[in-house]
Amino acid sequence: MSDTLEALESQRSQFLEEFLGLGDLRPGSITAVVRRCGKPSCHCAKPNDPGHDPQFRLTRRVGGKTVTESFPSPATLRKAQQEVTEFHRFQKLSEDLVSVNEKICALRPVERQHGGWTDQEKKRLLQSIRKSRGK
Repeated sequence: MSDTLEALESQRSQFLEEFLGLGDLRPGSITAVVRRCGKPSCHCAKPNDPGHDPQFRLTRRVGGKTVTESFPSPATLRKAQQEVTEFHRFQKLSEDLVSVNEKICALRPVERQHGGWTDQEKKRLLQSIRKSRGK
């Protein structure tokens, strides 16, 4: 696609439309963990035994801590897989939207104004920069 301002704005609109089509989503990674039950008489306690069937888990960060969720049935696993896939789609769309917006910002002309900064404008700008750094 051409990198004209009009073409980029059209592309941005398309990305925004795609956001409206997103379904249920959630972050995380789904992993399969082969486990051993710990019973000495179980087959999993024998050397070279592969252990029990894998247990599927969703792992994600919440409030700086790792949270793990197990799935009670194959249906809940499939549902979670779809939600994680949709989250990855959301992330890709977000990256694409930011990328096209950066190009738009670089191409959009600056409105010409007469004169320089007023003392009041400088003061407000410095205050807003200081506030944003404190967050």
